[in-house]
Amino acid sequence: MAHGTRVALIHVRESRPAAPAYQRLADSLNLRALRTLRDHGWEPSLHAAGDASIASSLAAARNADVVVIMGGEDVHPSFYAGEHDYPRSGVHDLQADDAQITVVREAVERGTPLLGICRGHQIINVALGGDLVQHLPQDGTHRLDLPHGSKRYSFTPHRIELDDQRWADTIDETELVQSSHHQAVGRLGGGLSSVSSAHDGIVEAIAHVESPVLGVQWHPEHPATPARQLTRLVDGLADRAGRNSLTHQFRNPRVAA
Repeated sequence: MAHGTRVALIHVRESRPAAPAYQRLADSLNLRALRTLRDHGWEPSLHAAGDASIASSLAAARNADVVVIMGGEDVHPSFYAGEHDYPRSGVHDLQADDAQITVVREAVERGTPLLGICRGHQIINVALGGDLVQHLPQDGTHRLDLPHGSKRYSFTPHRIELDDQRWADTIDETELVQSSHHQAVGRLGGGLSSVSSAHDGIVEAIAHVESPVLGVQWHPEHPATPARQLTRLVDGLADRAGRNSLTHQFRNPRVAA
């Protein structure tokens, strides 16, 4: 990817007065992503979907070369016909859900490279008609590992298995990944396929079969992971978008180079 590439990091909110510890966690992960991409020569910017209009989020995405949907709260079950009463349902942010879902759908249509991280991974699936496993048993090695209501948030390192070797240049299954989640991708949305999974069958990554859209359940921006884990994902999506564009131009000679 060329230096100066614009990356829009679309997260949930700038402030969570009722959850200051969670806000500090979200801020730290967002800042790590910003620093990692900036150090790599790109031009990242943060945009809070829950603090702005859908039009603002779409404008940020349209003005970027790559879009990243960051982590955050559970997606509201109304977007995938889920049960409203489920274990550890917590707080939802309908405004952020609506905006990020709209951004994902347009990215698929426009062929914009888009990466979803944790919640963003689940947003991709919901945006394209899939659903979620609403609560995982808390005995997994890669899931949420803290008592309900705790002021500390922990992440569990684990390995993933690559289901689709075409993504081997983008996802390194030999590296440990960091996860903290109690929901997971369930029925896959339209045009999506599973790219990697955990030892217990939980879907760890999904990709669109045509557009350069990828979701990962883990946190490549976590400080315990090497910076290359995030940059490789974004690079891989940008490279795929470039190849798709060249193929489209070759098949459609009227398209200007």
